[in-house]
Amino acid sequence: MLRIHFTPEDLIRTRVAVTVGVAAETFHSLEMLRDAHGSPLLDVWRAAVARRVGPHTRPLTWLLPARGPGLDVLALMGDPPDLDHAVDNLLSTPLPRLHREFDGVDFRPAHAPWARRLRDGEREALLDFAAAARGWHQVAVEPFWNQGRSALVALSSRYAELVLQGGVDLLLRSLGVPGVRWCPPVLEAPSPRRTDVHLRGRGLDITPAVFSPDGVSFLWDPLDTGRPPKLIVPALREPLVPGGRTAPGGVPGPGLVSLLGRTRAAALLAATESRTTTELARRLGVSAAAASQHTRVLRDAGLITSTRRGGSVLHFITPLGTALLTEQRFNPGRD
Repeated sequence: MLRIHFTPEDLIRTRVAVTVGVAAETFHSLEMLRDAHGSPLLDVWRAAVARRVGPHTRPLTWLLPARGPGLDVLALMGDPPDLDHAVDNLLSTPLPRLHREFDGVDFRPAHAPWARRLRDGEREALLDFAAAARGWHQVAVEPFWNQGRSALVALSSRYAELVLQGGVDLLLRSLGVPGVRWCPPVLEAPSPRRTDVHLRGRGLDITPAVFSPDGVSFLWDPLDTGRPPKLIVPALREPLVPGGRTAPGGVPGPGLVSLLGRTRAAALLAATESRTTTELARRLGVSAAAASQHTRVLRDAGLITSTRRGGSVLHFITPLGTALLTEQRFNPGRD
């Protein structure tokens, strides 16, 4: 049994995230492929990609542990929705962080030399790893991502609505994952062994994921007291198939335009895909300075989040922004 202990400050700091990040989804999809007894919602996906693991993706499979916990991909590559951004994070990871994340992982003996090259920050090895991540993403994630993104948006929007209706208490009571119970001030979830985690004021990031076991997963670094732990919740509600549904899109409705203004409404809609300020400016037909001003207003309102990638800033819609889009899309009579 996993028992997560909350203080009042933890409840205040608990938030809903839109995604665990493209790097984690890509790496975890390999784990889900290997788990033949995993979620049946991934059976069609497994059949479609199982034969496509080849030499170009082998460096990723070498990093799957023989047993026990694996690499903390979030610590190495972060949680951006853009793979190039995640690769940039990997290539700039300090050596002490690489040592910390690789030490203690039980790699298979045949693969340990490769893991040591990465641990020691060999540039060629890191580039090979990045190329393998891109290759596997193109095979196993990208063809299915319309539906995957829609599932993430739908669940994060529902969770955001629960918070608006009844606060974090209602959210924790309504996660909708079998075996998970909110017994204030403790959240309980099935686990192979009893583990008690005290958040100690850091709060909790509740994060939907496409490539996830049926139950919740808990990502927690006890040595990193500054980063909130993540509770990973399965987002899929139907089998994952190529193509699939798409995330909210189209033209912003009149209600959204009246609320935000036409350009900001279009910017919010465009942010359902991660966009740089330059990309937003081009899409909206405005200057980069004007796009930056619009994103600042949307960010201050909690409708988008912005992260830096090199010399660019990426903007992505938040659960609150998605809930606003969904409300306007499916309730046009309120315009």
